[in-house]
Amino acid sequence: MTRAVRPRPDPVISVVMPVYNGAALLPATLDSLAAQSFTDFEVIVVDDCSTDATRACVAGWSDPRVRLVAMPVNGGPVLARNAGVAAARGRYIAALDADDLCRPDRFARQVAYLEANPATVLLGTAADLLVDGVIGPSEHAAITTPMLIDWLTGIENPLIWSSVMIRGDPARRLDPFMRPEWLYAEDFDLYQRIRRFGAIARLDEPLMVYRVHAGGVSKRFTERMETVAAAILAERHADLFGEQADRIAALIVAHILARRAVRDRAALTTLGSALGAIQAEFLARHHCSGEDRRLIRWEAARRWRGVGRAGLRAGTLGVADLLAARPAHLGLGYAGLPALLWSGAIGGVRRAMRQPARVP
Repeated sequence: MTRAVRPRPDPVISVVMPVYNGAALLPATLDSLAAQSFTDFEVIVVDDCSTDATRACVAGWSDPRVRLVAMPVNGGPVLARNAGVAAARGRYIAALDADDLCRPDRFARQVAYLEANPATVLLGTAADLLVDGVIGPSEHAAITTPMLIDWLTGIENPLIWSSVMIRGDPARRLDPFMRPEWLYAEDFDLYQRIRRFGAIARLDEPLMVYRVHAGGVSKRFTERMETVAAAILAERHADLFGEQADRIAALIVAHILARRAVRDRAALTTLGSALGAIQAEFLARHHCSGEDRRLIRWEAARRWRGVGRAGLRAGTLGVADLLAARPAHLGLGYAGLPALLWSGAIGGVRRAMRQPARVP
C-alpha cells in the first residue's frame, strides 16, 4: 500500500533573492536568514546564469527552506525578481539582495505589523550601512509615519529594497511585478505603482544591514539610475507641473536625491518652489495628522538645508542667494545662520581657488 504524501503547506513568507556571481557573500546572507526568530519562510534564490560557484553554494545548502530557481539566460535583476515572485508561495514576499544581511527579528517584527495593519501593503524597515567593515546608520529619516513615507516617495526613494516586505496579493496584481524598462530604479517605480493598493510604511528600527561596496548596482550605474528616477518623478508629478515636470524632476534628482550643488540662484528658486508645491498638494489631498504635518515639514526643511549647504560649500551659491531664494515654508531649512555663514566661507575659499592667477 502506498502512503499518500501530503503537500507541504505554503509558508508565511517567501524571500525572493536574485543573485549573479554572488558566491562570496551569499553564505553570510543565508546565515542571517537561518538566524531569524520567525521561521515559517522559504528562500527562493534566483540565479541569473552565474559563472561562479553560486549554484553549487545553493545546491549544497543544508536548509531545506532554501531552493534554487535557475534562469535560462542572463536577463538582469528585474527579470530574476519577477521569476522569483512567480515561484513564491508565501502570504508575504520579502525582498533581499544576496549581499545584504537581516537582523534576527526582522521577519517577526514585519509580520506582526502587517497582521495588525491590514491596510498596509508594503512595509520596509530602517537599515544600517556596512561600509569597509564598519556598520553605521543611514541618512534616511530617523522617525517616520506612513504619510511621511508616502510623501517622501514624491521626491526620493525612502526605503532600502532589501528591507521591504509586501503582501502577496497586491504584489501579484502588479503586472509585471517590476517593469524592466525602469531598471536601476525599479524599486522606486514599484513604490509608485503599489501605492494604489494601500499604505506604505516603515519600521524605524534598523532590522537589516545594507552593504555599500564598489560592486553594488547603485555605485556602478549611478547615471542611469538618476535618469530613470527622474522619469519616474516626472510621471508622478505630470498633473502638478505639466510641461515643466521633466525639468523639475531632473532638479529634484540632481540636488535632493544625488545631492549635487545647485548651479545658480535661478535653479535654487525653481527647486524651492517645486518642493513647496509638492508638499502643499500632498497635504491638501491627504488626511494628515498633526504629527504627519510636522514630520513632512521637518524633512522638507532638512532637505532644503542640504541643498543650501551643498551650494554654499561648492561656491556656486552665496548666502545672499539662499536668503533671496528661500521659500517662506522652508525658512533656512532649520540650519542656523552661523552654520550657513560657515558653509559660505568655505565656498568663498573654493571660488577663490578656482580663479585663474593674475599675470603681473
